[in-house]
Amino acid sequence: MSDDQLTAAELHADGEVPTGLLEAFWAYERALGTDDVAELDRLFAAGPHTLRGDAAGLLVGHEQIAAFRSSRGGAPSRTVLEVHVRTITPDDALVVAVTALSRGGRGRQTQLWHRGPEGWAVRAADVTVPAPRTDARVWRVVGEPLVPGARAEAHAQRGHGSEAGAPLPLAGETVAVKDLFAVAGQRVGAGNPAWLAGAPVETEHAWAVAALVEAGADVVGIARTDELAYSLAGTNAHYGTPPNPAAPGRVPGGSTSGPATAVSLGHATIALGTDTGGSVRVPAAYQGLWGLRTTHDAVPRDGLVPLAPSFDTVGCLARTADVLARATHALLPAAASVPDGATLVRDVVVLPSLVAHADADVADAITALAARQAWGTSDLLGDADLTAWRTAFQTLQAWEAWREHGVWLEKVGLDVLGPDVRGRFAHAATVTDDAARSARETVTQVRDAVRAAVGDAIVALPAASSVAPALAAGGADAAAVDAARQRTMELTCVAGISGLPGLTVPLRTAAGVPCGVSLVAGPGRDADLLAVAVALASGPCSGGR
Repeated sequence: MSDDQLTAAELHADGEVPTGLLEAFWAYERALGTDDVAELDRLFAAGPHTLRGDAAGLLVGHEQIAAFRSSRGGAPSRTVLEVHVRTITPDDALVVAVTALSRGGRGRQTQLWHRGPEGWAVRAADVTVPAPRTDARVWRVVGEPLVPGARAEAHAQRGHGSEAGAPLPLAGETVAVKDLFAVAGQRVGAGNPAWLAGAPVETEHAWAVAALVEAGADVVGIARTDELAYSLAGTNAHYGTPPNPAAPGRVPGGSTSGPATAVSLGHATIALGTDTGGSVRVPAAYQGLWGLRTTHDAVPRDGLVPLAPSFDTVGCLARTADVLARATHALLPAAASVPDGATLVRDVVVLPSLVAHADADVADAITALAARQAWGTSDLLGDADLTAWRTAFQTLQAWEAWREHGVWLEKVGLDVLGPDVRGRFAHAATVTDDAARSARETVTQVRDAVRAAVGDAIVALPAASSVAPALAAGGADAAAVDAARQRTMELTCVAGISGLPGLTVPLRTAAGVPCGVSLVAGPGRDADLLAVAVALASGPCSGGR
């Protein structure tokens, strides 16, 4: 912060400014300008009650705030225009500063300062900056809307049974479409610039997109995905990491990262995604959303860029169980009858051996929900070799992924991919037909065994092995993210291998961080799981937000 910038700021105070306050304020501004993390930490009050908020969410405690600062790479360049001081006590003051950002637009920061034995320090702060026209980390294309939903009159005229003027099931809802689905008039980007550059303009909607539009939902945009959906973290080397509004400073979960974040931010009410190894269930858990991976092959995948067709499924996420149910029912075959969700909730059983596979804070949240709901326990998968299952799943997944995209990657080169996805495809290129054949035999055996074991039950296991990994300096910690991915896939592969539907019910740990429990049922019981979601959300012991 230069002397010219200090003297240019207009000072407005309601009386005499407490000694040393402005010096501390300007020291903080200088530290922001130079990204002096140590000085910024010193000027924020120590302890668990310090607050810092912005559009992405609220950070509570000095430790969380310090971790955020170390990962963001500095604040936007700006000039302070006005400083308003309101003295509360001789040792407490409110400071509101108006700033001009170098990139354009005005910002504002509101700080509550307190003078203690070590001098002045911020106890609470809130930062406002101009909203970007479009957050490119979240969205590739947006519209007002991009595709309008069907209206009841037109729906009836096309012979779909609705009376003219009758509301459609998704009227008023908005959809963020994962950038793997075809949207007429747009290209599919698949999370990669090289793929986007060579993609044709689509002439028809993907089946799932058309179904949601036909049910009355507006498509508001095409949202980001991890490259070719080959990830669970939500990071993208080309476009950045979408924020996680429910857990600031943590990864959003992928590969349905952009749509999940769009729903979490309130930019859409429905996320249309895919789930191969957990790409609906994991972002739902990381962001405190409801999500359903449908039974394999229950929803047509026409117009969808594949990853591994033996496991690829369509799914949705939403902030409420009701919206999730209405959206997913628009994709599924009509149910023969309306399930009794309250009765089904009572029949859920917990798999303790799989719950124990999660971190203690996640396991505790699931155990607490189970106790509130009086769920029983079962050891029906107690002898599962989850590591062997995951290995078979990943081997066959990799082999199929290379069969789908290897020709293109050999043409353009693996260097068009970010480091994490590049490594997975480099490995996929080495998987032999014999290895894939052996993995498929294991997958078939496990699928039959899991389906037989689950039978008519609804079983509960962690949706992810941990809460969302934290972002580190310069982005996500690759080693920590990959470790979380491997452990989580040992849980998500249970439904993935068996082709079963999986519902994520949002929970929170004792520390308030989002996590989730996955409810898995037999093939075709998607409607039952949706009924359970609605019952849990409306019951006295709701596990949702």
